[in-house]
Amino acid sequence: DQVRHTTYDDYWKVRNLAPHLNNIKCAVMTVGGWFDAEDLAGPFSTFRSIQAKNPGITNTLVIGPWVHGGWARGNGESLGSVNFAAKTAEFFRDHIQFPFFEQQLKGKSEDVNLPKAYVFETGTNIWRQYGAWPPANASTRTLYFQPGGKLSFDPPAADGDSFDEYVSDPDKPAPFIGYYALDVPQEYMVSDQRFASRRTDVMVYQTDPLEEDVTVAGPVSPKLRVSTTGTDSDFIVKLIDVYPDDYPNPEPNPTGVQMSGYQQLVRGEPLRGKFRNSFEKPEPFVPGKMTEVNFNMPDINHTFRRGHRIMVQVQSSWFPLIDRNPQKFIDIAAARRSDFQKATERIYHGKGAASGVEVHVLP
Repeated sequence: DQVRHTTYDDYWKVRNLAPHLNNIKCAVMTVGGWFDAEDLAGPFSTFRSIQAKNPGITNTLVIGPWVHGGWARGNGESLGSVNFAAKTAEFFRDHIQFPFFEQQLKGKSEDVNLPKAYVFETGTNIWRQYGAWPPANASTRTLYFQPGGKLSFDPPAADGDSFDEYVSDPDKPAPFIGYYALDVPQEYMVSDQRFASRRTDVMVYQTDPLEEDVTVAGPVSPKLRVSTTGTDSDFIVKLIDVYPDDYPNPEPNPTGVQMSGYQQLVRGEPLRGKFRNSFEKPEPFVPGKMTEVNFNMPDINHTFRRGHRIMVQVQSSWFPLIDRNPQKFIDIAAARRSDFQKATERIYHGKGAASGVEVHVLP
């Protein structure tokens, strides 16, 4: 069924719970993980729908640095090579979840005053409390791609035809991790992206070392201006925290990881290009014609620390997390080997045709 229903048709619409979260009278705590590979967007969709449809009830969002179900098992102290400096899952169970049930089920209200959003801020490894999500005091800013692989909050000054290009080859797709694995390792959502930045089919843009902390909270929204020689192409955008060259290795260090220059994935998300305007009505690209590809990535709450760099990578394959795109506007499930073709992709970054990533920055 899922192979046949490749657009957002009635098959999927009737399975979407968010429109039906009406008439809720009880208190609700929606819990999720920043690194939940199985259902990253679901908690935010649930929280927002309940908030909009059920005014006046207790409706709290809790997000920690966890994989799927990580809040209910383990201690939540680390994921892969990234350490969170605290047993975050134990903190949640003891200091957030337990008091919530004590209050709502037993009527005990001592010292229980949960905020609208109780979220863990990665980068600084601090729990934050907000009266709204995204935080009301966040300002919308865009990280613009610049010539020479630069990334900046300043709009590009280059000529409007300025662009970078790469060849996307379905027979040599960019992998999602830099090592061999038999399955999807849970740590891939914070894994080192240096392997990808060395590929010619991955565009890399990064800031200078930051002079002060930059905290981003809320959805991440790529705003791309692209063209392709095909009639369909995928665009994967990755937001990355680049550690400084003097960042120390962990002690002990059984895996021999080198944290100096580590490129930690903060958020990555693909968009199949034919759905750039609608998930219900896909449409082909016109080969060689510049077009807009805008989409939303799942939320984050991350601080890029002073001395770190912010990096964005753009690519057109992420194998095998997403299936290979033939780069031809066809039913991919029915594609033959001969349908798969190379495509030259352009990312524009000039005046009047600026590409970038929109983020919500806290003061």
